[in-house]
Amino acid sequence: MEAIKAFLKRKDIVISGRRYGIDALGAMAQGLFCSLLIGTIVKTLGEQTGLAFLVDVGVYASAMSGAAMAVAIGYALKAPPLVLFSLAAVGYAANALGSTTLSGDPGAGGPLAVLFIAIIAAEFGKAVSKETRVDILVTPLVTILAGVGLSALIAPAIGTAATAVGNIIMWATDLQPFFMGIVVSVVIGMALTLPISSAAICAAFGLTGLAGGAAVAGCCANMVGFAVLSFKENRWGGLVSQGLGTSMLQMGNIVKNPKIWLPAILTSAITGPIATCVFHLEMNGPPVSSGMGTCGLVGQIGVWTGWLSPSEKALANGAAAITPEALDWLGLILISFVLPAVLCWAFGILFRKMGWIKEGDLTLE
Repeated sequence: MEAIKAFLKRKDIVISGRRYGIDALGAMAQGLFCSLLIGTIVKTLGEQTGLAFLVDVGVYASAMSGAAMAVAIGYALKAPPLVLFSLAAVGYAANALGSTTLSGDPGAGGPLAVLFIAIIAAEFGKAVSKETRVDILVTPLVTILAGVGLSALIAPAIGTAATAVGNIIMWATDLQPFFMGIVVSVVIGMALTLPISSAAICAAFGLTGLAGGAAVAGCCANMVGFAVLSFKENRWGGLVSQGLGTSMLQMGNIVKNPKIWLPAILTSAITGPIATCVFHLEMNGPPVSSGMGTCGLVGQIGVWTGWLSPSEKALANGAAAITPEALDWLGLILISFVLPAVLCWAFGILFRKMGWIKEGDLTLE
């Protein structure tokens, strides 16, 4: 047993929830952002401006999403170069096979399949890396065979499971937009602030439509909410870093005083059902955008691209391109910026008077 522990330590193979559930998941979201999300934005711009070159760029970037996710995961797992480069093939296979169900229908499980399979393939590759004199052959061979072999065996099943879960969430949101608007908004908003990836979660389950809109509301409630709530302590730098960056910056303060999270949570519980029931806000862009909030305005750009050119997942769920009207834009602006700012600010005043939030509780180090 001690020999195994020593080997794993030497190979930097750390089997832990943090390494796989936080580091790898967060990196996967970045890989998805740098391929599918950027590709979708560029493609939409090309379609709207009539520039065929931009459309081609967007198509090429989106096609590499599986490889980008796997390489990002390998980087997070500190994979050596030969393993890292080999993961491109693994990611492509896992994403392609995970994007179909066992019945052969289109599915939403590509990102989730990449997460599981790339982790396993990377650790196998790390285990054999530099253990032989023909490392240039053995390491890529083991990594690719393990990853592609697993993709063939389990990726369609993962695709089926992820699609089923995502479809249940979206079906429940369509059926009960008020209650599910609260649930989805609060849960995804909290995931965005926690050291896990809300974007990866939304991508893994393919959240689009009203459920995607509720997710956008929750993320904005946390990002814009904390930015405004802590303005007294952090001023303009904090407003930008949290409002356009991430509310995860407050995680250390939340651990010290969990009550500072209540204004954002309550705000998301209000804006979620307003998004679903009043404005019928739908996210029909790439599912990853549902979990990005105001980070680089990705959530808002995702809603816009979904209006003009719905993603494949959204189209599969019955979405259609629309010409946004004044009410659509009003809903997006209110849900994304105005309501989170006003509501979180108001809750903050109340909780400061109650003594639940004290001077310095929201200060970023």
